[in-house]
Amino acid sequence: MRKKIIIIVSVIIALILMRFIISAFTHFNNEKKTRQMSAPAVTAEIVDTQNVTRHYDVNARVVAKYRVEVLARINGYLTKSYFKEGDYVKAGQVLFEIEPQEYQYAANKAKANLDNVQSQSDYYKKQLSRYKELVAQDYIAKSEYDNILAQSNAYNAQVESATSAYRDAQRNLAYTKVKAPVDGRVGIIDVTVGNYVSINSGDLTTINSSDPMYITFAMNSRDYSELVRIDGDKGANRVVEYTSSTGKKYELKGVQDFYDNKIDESTGTITLRATFPNPNDELIQGDFGIVTIYSNLKDNIPVIPQTATMENQQGVYVYTIDENNIPKLVYIKTMGQTGDNKWLVSEGLNAGDRIITSGLHKVIPGQAVKIVNTPVDNNTHKAKKAGILTKLLKKVVGLIKK
Repeated sequence: MRKKIIIIVSVIIALILMRFIISAFTHFNNEKKTRQMSAPAVTAEIVDTQNVTRHYDVNARVVAKYRVEVLARINGYLTKSYFKEGDYVKAGQVLFEIEPQEYQYAANKAKANLDNVQSQSDYYKKQLSRYKELVAQDYIAKSEYDNILAQSNAYNAQVESATSAYRDAQRNLAYTKVKAPVDGRVGIIDVTVGNYVSINSGDLTTINSSDPMYITFAMNSRDYSELVRIDGDKGANRVVEYTSSTGKKYELKGVQDFYDNKIDESTGTITLRATFPNPNDELIQGDFGIVTIYSNLKDNIPVIPQTATMENQQGVYVYTIDENNIPKLVYIKTMGQTGDNKWLVSEGLNAGDRIITSGLHKVIPGQAVKIVNTPVDNNTHKAKKAGILTKLLKKVVGLIKK
């Protein structure tokens, strides 16, 4: 009888213990579910890198290699114009004529004066030769020879003066033909035929060279430092592409062949220049557009899935997570796409960083997330729970038997 009572009491205690265990297990599971519900499930991955050619887009301006102001170098009335506005002219081509008659007269007069003093100089040269022989034989006094020598020297000096005057007259006569100093396209005519012009009249017109053309651009000094780091050469020439203000990409490539010797303190930029061929006159002086400058060598760049990014008014951002699965919002700069729908990241991330790739809309910065890169099957979870309960029941039955 006593043995039966002990068995009954043991069974009751076992049942109470089992109920307590089941209740505690249920409470534990409920708390775990609550925590899981508060920590959003996301997927994450490690930031990898890809070896690519770096490039930077920079605002740019087209500038003529030569921009020449055509000026009058003498005074007079403008009598002729030999071109139309917008014409392409060659170096040495006559553009204007300033009345030449006055300068032609001056040149003729200077030539006549030169011829006169030259003939006098020739005469005294011959006389000097004769007097030199006579004075050597004592046929004439030395003073007579000295007089002829002085006359000869005087006319030689006059010849030099007259020659200079004649050349100056010829120079002024040549200036009556205003010529193009360089190849290029002529702009608007600022002074028309019939007007009186002088050396103080200002531009008659301007000529902009057209082939090749320069394109200048002010690049962020940090970006330029990155280019130098990648290429390992500050003076390296780099390939440059140009897109005009209309959005059309220029077919021919240019070469960045100049960088300034200082950084602008107010803007933090350095001025660079690229030279572009322009055989079809498509690049026009003063046009604004965008240049894309490429590094000569490749660089390892962080790459991330496009699905890992979001955007707000401040820019594109991702969520990084630390060792405690705490997310942090990080703004990034991208520099293009890869062929497998990934962004190339120029700023904000490093290789090895962990970022959230899905479930971004659930994330709150500073609150832990649950990394679920491999989802758990609900049936598997239930099977595990049933297995635990079975083991507990077996232990209770074993205690009762004892």
